[in-house]
Amino acid sequence: MALPRTPANSWMSSLDLPSRLFETSSNDYELYEEDGEFVLSLELPGFDPEEITVTWNDGVLNIGAEHEDDSRGERKTYHRRFRFPKQVSDEEISASYTNGILEVRLPQVTDATVMGTEIPIET
Repeated sequence: MALPRTPANSWMSSLDLPSRLFETSSNDYELYEEDGEFVLSLELPGFDPEEITVTWNDGVLNIGAEHEDDSRGERKTYHRRFRFPKQVSDEEISASYTNGILEVRLPQVTDATVMGTEIPIET
């Protein structure tokens, strides 16, 4: 069986699937550690701060956003989850939104690592 020699968009268009379904995820965020905290910068242009929801639950940061433009009949949604390997101080998490960039700061609990349950290895 020969592989298609045309770009994915042309041969997949006949399948009536959304073209973004098979694209790799874009790099619309940056995540790094700085001074004992995780810093997540996320590009969310076109949203108002009240349209963005940031929640933290058991080591997982959820970010959702929804914008409806009635004048154009358009609806824009965004959702992404981030899991963190170290323990984060729940009460000290902060978020800010400036010029289309959401920045979330997650301070780490000093000298704490989430170990979870060890899985035995069979031989």
